Amino acid sequence: MDCWRSPHRHRKFAPVTYRWIDSTEDLQVIVDRLLAEPRYAMDTEFHRERTYFPKLALMQIKGAGEIVLVDPLAVDLSPLKALFDSDVVAVFHAAQQDLDVLHHSVGAVPRRLYDTQLAAGFVGYSTPSLVSLLQSELRVTAAKGDRLTDWLRRPLTEDQCSYAASDVAHLLELQDSLDAQLAADGRTEWAAEACIELLAKPVSGTDPSIAWTRLKDVRVLKPKARGVARALAAWRERRAMSIDAPVRQVLPDLAILGISQRQPRTVSELAQARGVDDRHTRGSISKDILAAVEEGLREEVHLPAPDGDDLERNLRPAVALVSAWVSEVARAERIDTAMLATRNDLVAFLRGDSHARLSAGWRHDLLGDGIRRLVAGNAALTFDGKGGLKLVDIPD
Repeated sequence: MDCWRSPHRHRKFAPVTYRWIDSTEDLQVIVDRLLAEPRYAMDTEFHRERTYFPKLALMQIKGAGEIVLVDPLAVDLSPLKALFDSDVVAVFHAAQQDLDVLHHSVGAVPRRLYDTQLAAGFVGYSTPSLVSLLQSELRVTAAKGDRLTDWLRRPLTEDQCSYAASDVAHLLELQDSLDAQLAADGRTEWAAEACIELLAKPVSGTDPSIAWTRLKDVRVLKPKARGVARALAAWRERRAMSIDAPVRQVLPDLAILGISQRQPRTVSELAQARGVDDRHTRGSISKDILAAVEEGLREEVHLPAPDGDDLERNLRPAVALVSAWVSEVARAERIDTAMLATRNDLVAFLRGDSHARLSAGWRHDLLGDGIRRLVAGNAALTFDGKGGLKLVDIPD
């Protein structure tokens, strides 16, 4: 077991029993046992401060009657692919980042997924943390841990290991509690659909073609300078991916803005741009940067329209009105508003997009008719006298 035990310590919380896995053979045994189970709980610890892609540091699994901590620094994780491809349900809390790191470290993600944070959004919670959900649902006070701990350090302390194990200790019980409420409210399928949507989301990494839109001060640039910023940001993103380094280490945002405004054509001009240092003016890097500048100058770039600006002018005021209706439905139905419909969802539906999430399924059942009536002028929103809103018909 690669965890250091301190002979003198005081614990406020009881330690969680776990087994350390640092051989591929032992991981294969665990996988074989889990394949005979209906479900298992999983969590990950990772870092990405010094890399472009997340670096998996620890994997916690509960199933088949035990909790195991898998050391990805010592183990070939390929046996997990068979588990992920099976019908066994993987239970996570807030799984988006876990799926991201698993995609890069294992090369696969679970085919069947249950996210307790998503499920909780259908029974009255708004993006709850695991700590708050365990307290509310199970009356379990989660162990406190150091959020800045170095999970790549070896050996890990026993406190670190116990804290990591506690993240999966109650997940299956939590799933049972949430499932009972979902079934009572007739929302089991809604939660299942939300988990399928999560699995369909793209993994980490920014599309190089839109990386420029994430620059903080890109709006202050003129269209021609913005074209340079777009080309530079795309080059930076591709290079960061290729060498697995944070984008800021390849070229800081300040340098992209400085180069975009100065638009250098030579290395000496490049060296004078704000944010540029010696490493950017040497060898192939300087050539790549200057090539990106030249590419960017070929086309002026205008900022994308804010959400809703591409709607027909007469529909733009409807976004605010419909948003109020969505918030009221979310409150009345005890559903997380962000789960029910985002602003982008509303715009897509009002625009008539064929793939709008509000055009079918449970979201459409809750909102579709009301939105259409509001937009058509056949209904209005009024206060109900109890702090809420209600939809009322407008007489012909």
